[in-house]
Amino acid sequence: MVRPLTSAAPETVRRAVVESTMDLAHNLAAQGSPAGTAVVAEQQTGGRGSRGRAWHSPRGGLWLSMVLRPPGAAGVELHALRVGLTVAEAIEATAPGLSVAIKWPNDLMLGEGKVGGVLCEARWQGDRLAWVVAGIGINVSNPVPNDLQAVGTTLGDHAPGVTPGSLEPGILAGLRALNGTAERLSAAELTALRRRDWLRGKPLRGPVTGIAAGIADDGALQVASPTGAIVAIRAGTVELADPTLTA
Repeated sequence: MVRPLTSAAPETVRRAVVESTMDLAHNLAAQGSPAGTAVVAEQQTGGRGSRGRAWHSPRGGLWLSMVLRPPGAAGVELHALRVGLTVAEAIEATAPGLSVAIKWPNDLMLGEGKVGGVLCEARWQGDRLAWVVAGIGINVSNPVPNDLQAVGTTLGDHAPGVTPGSLEPGILAGLRALNGTAERLSAAELTALRRRDWLRGKPLRGPVTGIAAGIADDGALQVASPTGAIVAIRAGTVELADPTLTA
């Protein structure tokens, strides 16, 4: 049962250990918690990433989720990109000198390594959008698993003074101010994405063969095929043609 929305100001719920900040945020949303309600945990035992992958979430990283309540479903598929831009800007504000890129559709990159990710999950009541939970995981000073060290990195590798506590306020403020109601990316958003587009110009072998050619205003990844045609990819796992680059 979904309870009526409360009029209280959004709070930040903190836990030392939780199975999933996203699950707890969904539960709070179902109980009527307002937009901006956040869950922050020192450790997740069952964190998840895109396509059902497990997300390693030990102490030392920033693991948080926030309830978003868009007024309608327009633009809901663009939330991951918009949240990614917000988080990238907040990281750079906390650690000047870093340059955070976005790997379509939801990875945050520093150089050739993945430093974080975004996962947005919508919940519906019939054909009406009830809420969205945006989950963010950022490697700060936590250890990266051995099997991911070739593709992962931490903020501590690039900016040793950054901590989860110093990073959190800017991200929470940015997400609470996020206005993600437009069904198309604005010119300013497209410019910001172009500057941060980690895939652009890289050869791909999946979901289609070609060269990554930017992000369209509907959020689709554009790929220039060998024939010269531009193919719009809206879902699927990106596979790089060069195995020496981060997959």
